[in-house]
Amino acid sequence: MAFTLYSLLQASLLIVNAVAVLHEERFLRRVGWGSDQGIGGFGEEPGIKAQLTNLIRSIRTVMRVPLIALNSITIVLLLLFG
Repeated sequence: MAFTLYSLLQASLLIVNAVAVLHEERFLRRVGWGSDQGIGGFGEEPGIKAQLTNLIRSIRTVMRVPLIALNSITIVLLLLFG
């Protein structure tokens, strides 16, 4: 398999899919990354853990519909061009 732009886009799509399917109660709380774990005080900078938790939550919220379309396009392209 050659390293092409399509392969890079497909790999990034797989990573975003992996982040989107992480369930907060089943997986993230078990490893200590639940929504109540990263609460800091007023005026404090959020830590890395809180920022990554917010990133995961925002990817799940914002990318739900675009991921359905991107996955469908990727499947059709793989079926047509192998």
